[in-house]
Amino acid sequence: MVEVGFISFLVQTFCGISAILFVFVATFSRSEKAEALVQNIIFTTLLLAAASLWWLSSAGGSLWGSNYLPQPLSIVCIILAIAARMNIKGENVSFGANPHSIGKSLEEE
Repeated sequence: MVEVGFISFLVQTFCGISAILFVFVATFSRSEKAEALVQNIIFTTLLLAAASLWWLSSAGGSLWGSNYLPQPLSIVCIILAIAARMNIKGENVSFGANPHSIGKSLEEE
């Protein structure tokens, strides 16, 4: 049987890699190939994190002192994995004011 400490290490590693890449995905979006690669890596690591969290829960381990937390977090990882595959590049999803367009409209007036 695998030690709970090793499973916890896997969970933290997969979540950490996913979080770091998720933060820097805008930097990688300068190149379409790099963005697609990073999205695939994020997707994969989040699914591995979800599986590891579920494994941790079934092995009797705890995350941050809670036995309840791993299973809901695995569902969050799956939702984030699906979101990581969405490519919304070039589409205005907020429909809010863009600081660049505000500056241009002020110059035109």
